[in-house]
Amino acid sequence: MNEHLLMLGRFVRSPRTVGAVAPSSRALAEEMVQGLDLSGATNVVELGPGTGVITRAIAERLGPDARALAVDVEPAFVAAIARRFPRVEAVCGSAADLPALLRDRGMFPAQHIISGLPFASLAAEVTTRILDAIVQSLEGGGTFTTFQYVNGYPTPLAKAFRQGLSERMGSAPSRRVVWRNLPPAFVLTWRHR
Repeated sequence: MNEHLLMLGRFVRSPRTVGAVAPSSRALAEEMVQGLDLSGATNVVELGPGTGVITRAIAERLGPDARALAVDVEPAFVAAIARRFPRVEAVCGSAADLPALLRDRGMFPAQHIISGLPFASLAAEVTTRILDAIVQSLEGGGTFTTFQYVNGYPTPLAKAFRQGLSERMGSAPSRRVVWRNLPPAFVLTWRHR
């Protein structure tokens, strides 16, 4: 319940950067990390961890040599992540600065980036900077996973996001639907060519 209240409060205060009124479901979190091998020396990044539903799924899979970084602009979310998941380094910052954040921590490049950012509500120039940072931060063959709500998937902004990222990544995304989420969502994964 505390997670729901924290998320709702942050959404009311800043709907363009939080983007959701409730945390993602456990089913969505599990699908976001499906197929990721985090058992070895792997660097994984979560952008926009919010209250930590997906962070928990990441933390549960971290091997002893894996490193995880969570980046959020909301200080309350960063503090909650740092407190709840000691294996995950939480930093208050912009996803657009991801290459520098990774280099500062000796984690560049990342093998996997997972995002809960509300790209549909971000300004176009902010989205462009973040997408460029994601591509710069991923090693060849690395993956980027995000989700789009089913109801927003066909919108011009969502289509433009997918097309822009596919061009940058050199591949089209795989797509899976998660019905056990409010609202249901498509999970999209690109592999960096």
